[in-house]
Amino acid sequence: MAVHLADKLNTGLSPQQFIDGMQKNQEEFKRGYDAFAWDNDGDREFFENLKSRDDLRVLILAADWCGDVVRNVPVVFRALETAGIPTEVLILEENFDVMDQFLTMGGRSVPVVIFTNAEGHVLGKWGPRPAHVQQIMVRFKQQNPDREAPDYQEKMAECRKELIAAYGEGTDHHASVIKELRELISGF
Repeated sequence: MAVHLADKLNTGLSPQQFIDGMQKNQEEFKRGYDAFAWDNDGDREFFENLKSRDDLRVLILAADWCGDVVRNVPVVFRALETAGIPTEVLILEENFDVMDQFLTMGGRSVPVVIFTNAEGHVLGKWGPRPAHVQQIMVRFKQQNPDREAPDYQEKMAECRKELIAAYGEGTDHHASVIKELRELISGF
């Protein structure tokens, strides 16, 4: 990935500023954040051991109206807090220049968790949702390529129900997010 985001480092909101400024879904976001618990000591120890690294930075593209942000970013915040990695949130609507470098299937989907080195060179990204949930959207887009089709919105509503079900009850998806973040970070 040859993307360089040095000009965006130190321009975003802190995780707490993002939470405090949420106009939508703040209570649900806080519930997810408060409900987070490590599924296993190995994952917790992996993230704790990242405290010795001072070369990582994270930018998270997010919007408070997005259900995937509300479900996933509290988990990401908790993991990155444990790791001690400097983390900033870039509001989607104010950062289309960044968003358009990290499209998902050609569209603007959030959250996008972007890992950089201290100089802003992108090392990798995660998002907008755990792989097992994203598979549902991939299948939907493959089967419904025409956004102008008369039944597209109806089918999208059904897809959203399936996505919500795939997340599971409460914190079921947290372990998937942690596993995928761990696998990504292990690569750099």
